[in-house]
Amino acid sequence: MNLPTSRRWLLASGAALGAVPLLPATVRAETAPKRLVAGTGSLEVDGKPARVFRLTGPDGRPGITLEPGERFAVDLVNQAGGRTIIHWHGQLPPWTDDGFPWPQTPPIAPGATKSYDFAPIPGTFWMHSHQGLQEQGLMAAPLIVRDAAELREDRQDIVLLLHDFSFRAPDELLAGLIRTTPEQAHAMARQIENLSSPQPPSRSAGQSGMTAMPMNGMHMGSGMAMDLNDIAYDAYLANDRTLSDPEIVRVGKGGRLRLRIINGASASQFWIDLGSLAGRVVAADGHPVHPVPGSRFPIAIAQRLDILIDLPRHGAFPVLAQVEGRRDRAGIVLATQGARIGRIAALAPHPAKPVDNTLEARLSAMRPIRPRRPDRVHRIVLSGRMTPFAWALNGQYWPKIEPLMLTKGQRVEIELVNRSMMAHPMHLHGHAFQVIALDGKPIAGAVRDTVLVQPRMGSVRIAFDADNPGRWAFHCHNLYHMMTGMMMEFRYHGIV
Repeated sequence: MNLPTSRRWLLASGAALGAVPLLPATVRAETAPKRLVAGTGSLEVDGKPARVFRLTGPDGRPGITLEPGERFAVDLVNQAGGRTIIHWHGQLPPWTDDGFPWPQTPPIAPGATKSYDFAPIPGTFWMHSHQGLQEQGLMAAPLIVRDAAELREDRQDIVLLLHDFSFRAPDELLAGLIRTTPEQAHAMARQIENLSSPQPPSRSAGQSGMTAMPMNGMHMGSGMAMDLNDIAYDAYLANDRTLSDPEIVRVGKGGRLRLRIINGASASQFWIDLGSLAGRVVAADGHPVHPVPGSRFPIAIAQRLDILIDLPRHGAFPVLAQVEGRRDRAGIVLATQGARIGRIAALAPHPAKPVDNTLEARLSAMRPIRPRRPDRVHRIVLSGRMTPFAWALNGQYWPKIEPLMLTKGQRVEIELVNRSMMAHPMHLHGHAFQVIALDGKPIAGAVRDTVLVQPRMGSVRIAFDADNPGRWAFHCHNLYHMMTGMMMEFRYHGIV
């Protein structure tokens, strides 16, 4: 079923994503919960309508913005026509409010409302469905939590949310990867989301019975090809629009900007290109870092970057995101009043190189975790391949996987080693970790919630404090890798 396309609605939603108005630094916490509606809508992509999911806040804009001191007091209303559950990506709520379909926290029924109330941490975050493949259908939106220091900077807030988009149904995309029918792919997704307590593994990669179509590869100089881009998408979106009709964000001459970039794509990684502008990365995944200057930055799936920009003059300034290994790109245009805005080609002159950890190696946390010896050190090996399309952690496939058991108060270090030919953005629910080593080299890296592990024996070591008891998912944030096995549970002793 196709919903009617409203160009006025499209323009309004795009503008709402891009430019967030500045409000006073001191606000009174609201007593009434904010209403967030998980629903559907119509989106026009290069002149063609499509039905997509929507997460609409109380002001009619995508997602939610909270002011300093404001609680995350939200009533989530499910008007999506089926079950859903929304994850508050990067936030640190009690585990029963995290938005993951454990048996104790089942999805929200159609027409039902679930209430949340917790103290959020400030920064650039986002929200997305953890129900089946709904995320691919654009069930995602920004979640911005301001702090008083940011407001004192007196910068214009601009949000840039990236998506990969297909006119094909998500079930069809998964079916193409595992070489089955869309109906069987849908049944597989339902089986994974309706999990019971994880059980010991019972299959290996050779036993999965799944096969896949070839994936684009890029040779890395050793005669071996790095796998890139599981899916050839129909379009790439920046604030729901392509470069045939990009969002124009009006800025002041010599304006001071905070650009909040969210990679909400399901299976695509990007290079951010500021063009003629110079920027400073000041936060990664919502957590402050010492400023890193530049004009081109990698951003993996589910990661966020806060970039400060001081406009040098009057004019129009494209901010582009190019897909790794491809010429495709999306973006917005920052434009002063009266500036001439030229047409921007949707294809770059050359394919982008694979997203890497060059920026990661330069990041340093403003508020690092307290130094201490680890109480628990655990090694997780990432593996998998395109044929059959199956991805594992320590040789096990979700949901038949053994949980990693933690005790409250432990300092935990996890060494992630990637034995596959594809990079994996690994995300931990309910905790912020610090990156403490890349490929065996110690660093005092960023505090964040999602880190990219490079292919062909790339390694990352992370550290965090076990201070949030519960059941927590740890998974690759490539949606199709997660759905075909690359997920496990971190569970605290005493939680059943």
